[in-house]
Order: sequence, then structure tokens, then C-alpha cells
Amino acid sequence: MSGTQMERRRSLFPDLTDWFGAGFPGFPGWRPALGTHLIPIEVTRTDGTYTLRAEMPGLDPEKDVEITVDGDMLTVSAEHTESTEDKDHSEFRYGSFRRSVRLPGQIPTEGVEAAYEDGILTVRVPMEAEPPAGRRSIPVKRPPQETGE
Repeated sequence: MSGTQMERRRSLFPDLTDWFGAGFPGFPGWRPALGTHLIPIEVTRTDGTYTLRAEMPGLDPEKDVEITVDGDMLTVSAEHTESTEDKDHSEFRYGSFRRSVRLPGQIPTEGVEAAYEDGILTVRVPMEAEPPAGRRSIPVKRPPQETGE
């Protein structure tokens, strides 16, 4: 058996991409009409700061990436254009990329920071402390008494 190439084994349960891949005729709404791809993200919360990390390799953050805020919604959009050179094979994704994340409160107008390094976009959003959960007592106060002269 030396000198022969190993055969790649297939799973008994094919991936959904095998069934519903890019060549699948599709249902209305299965893929957005504009061909928008989801951006892989992770969101963490530490010490009152939400950090969104988005995997976006091969982009120029100053030209290709846009970050918008609307109330409590943070949206990352990008456009990756395909080069005109002929390719024998490509698994790169080209086109529009977009991801929106709803945070638990209004996103402040100041203090939001974004940085891009090694293909990872990192957005840090400082959030106000959440009100204490559970039952609370609210004290009732009397108005000040007027003194009669």
C-alpha cells in the first residue's frame, strides 16, 4: 500500500452544507437576496464592558469595514471584493458580510472603541451598571413641613 493516497472517509451523516450548499436551488429567504454572509463573532462581558470580536481576515478595516449603532443594536458590516485574476479553486468568501448584536441597554455615544489586528475586529462597548435584580424597597418620604409665622 505504500505510494497510494489515503481515501477520505465520509461521515454517515453529511454536513448540512452538503445538502443545502451554495448550489442548492433554495427556498425564498433561505439566503438573503444580496448574498450577505454572517460574520463569525464572540461576545464577552467583563467589568461593565461588552467586547465583540469578529473574525474578518483579509479586509482593510479603514475601507471595507463599517460599524454602526442604533439604540441597543451594534452592527458590523463589511464588503470583500473578489480580484479579477483567474483561479483554479477558491474557498474564499466574497461579497457583503454583516452581523448585528443587541446589547442589554443603550449603547453610549462616547467610549466605544474598535481595533483590527491579525484579521480580528475587536469592538469594546462600556455599558452602565445594570439595576439590581429582584425585589427592592423604595422609601417613602414626607414633604418638608412649613412653619407658620
